[in-house]
Amino acid sequence: MKRPTRFWFKNALLALVALAGLPGVAHAWWNGEWTLRKKLTVDTTPSGAAVADPMGGAPVLVRLHVGNFQFDRARGDGGDIRFVSEDDRTVLPHHIAQYDSLLGEAFVWVRVPEIKTGAQTAVWLYYANPAAPSVENAQGTFDADTTLAWHFGERGQPARDYSGNENHALNAGIPAEGTLIGAGLRFDGNSAVTVPATPSLAWAANAPLTWSAWVKPASLSGRSVIYSRRAGPQTAFLVGSDQGVPFVEITVGGNTVRTPAGAPLAQNIWQHLAVVAEGARLTLYVNGNTYAALSSGIPVLNTPSFLGGDRAAPDAPVTSGFAGELVEFQLARAARPAGFIKFLAATQGGESGARSVLFSEEEVSGGGAGAGGHAGYFTVIIQNLTVDGWVVIVVLAVMSAISLAVMAAKNGYLSAVRKGNERFLKLFNERVASDMTVLDRAGPALAVTEAEERLIKRAPLYRLYHIGAEEIRKRLSESKRSEDKTLSAHAIKAITASMDGGRVREQQRLNKQMVLLTIAISGGPFLGLLGTVIGVMITFAAVALAGDVNVNAIAPGIAAALLATVAGLAVAIPALFGYNYLLTRVKDVTADMQVFVDEFITKAAEFYPKRASEKARLTGADS
Repeated sequence: MKRPTRFWFKNALLALVALAGLPGVAHAWWNGEWTLRKKLTVDTTPSGAAVADPMGGAPVLVRLHVGNFQFDRARGDGGDIRFVSEDDRTVLPHHIAQYDSLLGEAFVWVRVPEIKTGAQTAVWLYYANPAAPSVENAQGTFDADTTLAWHFGERGQPARDYSGNENHALNAGIPAEGTLIGAGLRFDGNSAVTVPATPSLAWAANAPLTWSAWVKPASLSGRSVIYSRRAGPQTAFLVGSDQGVPFVEITVGGNTVRTPAGAPLAQNIWQHLAVVAEGARLTLYVNGNTYAALSSGIPVLNTPSFLGGDRAAPDAPVTSGFAGELVEFQLARAARPAGFIKFLAATQGGESGARSVLFSEEEVSGGGAGAGGHAGYFTVIIQNLTVDGWVVIVVLAVMSAISLAVMAAKNGYLSAVRKGNERFLKLFNERVASDMTVLDRAGPALAVTEAEERLIKRAPLYRLYHIGAEEIRKRLSESKRSEDKTLSAHAIKAITASMDGGRVREQQRLNKQMVLLTIAISGGPFLGLLGTVIGVMITFAAVALAGDVNVNAIAPGIAAALLATVAGLAVAIPALFGYNYLLTRVKDVTADMQVFVDEFITKAAEFYPKRASEKARLTGADS
């Protein structure tokens, strides 16, 4: 039985979509109870985080917003979010730092056990299962060396430690909304947040340590301490800035050393600071790059520490306070490698994070658990196209193919015309001295290669020249005396008229088939609109007959109908740009032809002067 044409069109387009528009089809669906998923790509190539040093695993910040996540399809608190490794089987630990479904914003951390350096690592994000229980694992998100991780999403409450070590802040700071990573803290130079003294935060001499935070200084003047930890006046560890220049300052036995000065921080700009201590060496990083080094390790400290200023004790006043905002404060009892620090700065930043953690197109589950059937948006649209929609899209596809062919052919023709005109003008200016017909004689008059001769003889300027040269030879052959090489005023006018006629014909040749582009520009959107209107009419008629009025019944048909309008615009927009570009080139060639005709006539009048009798007659008539 012969199948209808619509069947073959539909299946051909579905095959193309399956090949080009549905990433990850080879992966089985992790769990059919989750109906939506996205593929996240952690990119450490030069176009992403640009990390070339080995770093192992790391917690990755995933920023969700209405542009990459459907909050209305997930649980109100994001509890149905799951992260699955690239094999689409292993569930990864994660936790939600901040989640606001009303504002459409969330910050989620996921532990990626092995991040490829200089390459891309894929992770699947599953959601859209409101019945799923929450399985957040904050402690599993960080490794065992992380001793403190504050996200500051508590808004007015003491910061909670997500590392699992219960190192919560002892007092609440001033909340700051809309920081680099959601809510953070704001410091006014007179306040500080106390970090408790616990066994997990005890430091031994020259022990490994990694300190990191994002800061946004409101002022660069004076001495500003961001973090301080002291054990009396003889022992201290400080991180801060002096006149905007970041530093790490170590005091052991009353002897104070500080990292060398470099470029200052930028005011009112978020910057990542990190300090890595390993043995008797300490390195300060700014935005993931090495800033300064110090030949000193950390001192023995087991006292409370402070964010926002220098304090000798919890009840002592704040000195050298920090003015600005701070978010994402972490401590670890390990010396993180340079690649790890650079990865944190790149993936947690605003613009750099968008380049480093990439979201693919959303995929929809096709049904039951374990089933791999799923389709993208374009598949749903194509499956719901009506017959009239297919007809309009096929017509538009033909129009698009014709307009693209015209633009390509016309652009190539105009390029050949430009080259031929330039080459001919050069010969005309070099060789035409006393005989205007020298380049139009039989034989090797042009004295160029065969390829150049073919190029020149197809040029409009040469064809105009040929017309003028033919007219000159004709007028000179009619002269009674062979030595009388003169042209009358009537002859000059006749030559001008012949060349003007040739110029008009050349303009017609240049504009040939341009009307097809104007048809695509004006007709494409209207054809698309016609297909959309008919498709919407059919959709509403089908809903009325079925008596089922709901979004699921209407939306697929409307979306499919709108595809015709999109196709119409896809035909018209390239044709519009191409038409205007080609029209500009045609106008340039037309102007060159007008200038050449004027130049040719002027030279002809100079090379073949009027007869003396005619001059006398014209002179008498003028007097």
